[in-house]
Amino acid sequence: MSAPSPYIGRFAPSPTGPLHFGSLLAALASYLDARAVQGRWLVRIEDLDPPREDPTAAAQILQILDAYGLHWDGEVRYQSLRNEAYQQFLDELIQAGLAFPCQCSRKQLAGLPHRGNCHCSASTDIAWRFLCPDGRYCFDDRLQGRWCEDYTADIGDFVLKRRDGPWSYQLAVVCDDIDQGVTQIVRGIDLIDSTARQALLYQAVGAALSGYAHIPVALENNGQKLSKQNLARALNTEDIAGTLFTALQWLRQQPPAELRGSHTELLRWAVQHWQPQALHGLQALPAPVGFQR
Repeated sequence: MSAPSPYIGRFAPSPTGPLHFGSLLAALASYLDARAVQGRWLVRIEDLDPPREDPTAAAQILQILDAYGLHWDGEVRYQSLRNEAYQQFLDELIQAGLAFPCQCSRKQLAGLPHRGNCHCSASTDIAWRFLCPDGRYCFDDRLQGRWCEDYTADIGDFVLKRRDGPWSYQLAVVCDDIDQGVTQIVRGIDLIDSTARQALLYQAVGAALSGYAHIPVALENNGQKLSKQNLARALNTEDIAGTLFTALQWLRQQPPAELRGSHTELLRWAVQHWQPQALHGLQALPAPVGFQR
């Protein structure tokens, strides 16, 4: 028997609504990537913005994952319980001179990236920003190849903690990925633009950067991505094996037709035959008609 892999992956949905087919693709790809090398797969609920959240969504998300056989390792982590850890992370950045308070409004920025410490003297009603360097960031994505962003033109001094209180996605996700030892991140290409910001935060605290693989997004017939914001159809449990079969086909995995009736056997086959390179270079594909609005 081979030794366990040090691979640790994760799926981290926001509880703003039920999972849809696009969510399933991200969860399934992440799960298969971990299980194919006998790695660990974690689930984290990114519940950082209560006004945007559905109070029933987190439980529904976990129920759907469980019903579909996507069983996670360990306890589910809830970001809403991690305020102290995020504050410690921010304090470390402040002490290093890499985070600064800011009262600049969106109107003042006029749609442009924030550039340079604005030397705000206020101690309340402030956001905290990361002091972004000049230059470019490039990384090699396992599916998308070489990907580059310009710190000055594309990113600027991004928010770490919002003026109205909530922690930013960027700070919280990096703090948790480091704390949970995540080594590989498989997610939709709609999040690829966050990678440079997250890399800066990894580097700022001297942590090793995770590996990345960004899968294509599934599109509605009008070209919009499937998303809760765009009212994507919620997953149900009426035909779990059929839905998983369709998801595997969408992920270019060519599952055997004879396994369509058993989601357990289908997942076992998919783990054993996972071929992520089949998605290489793909950025968007139409969602199956049955999962479009």
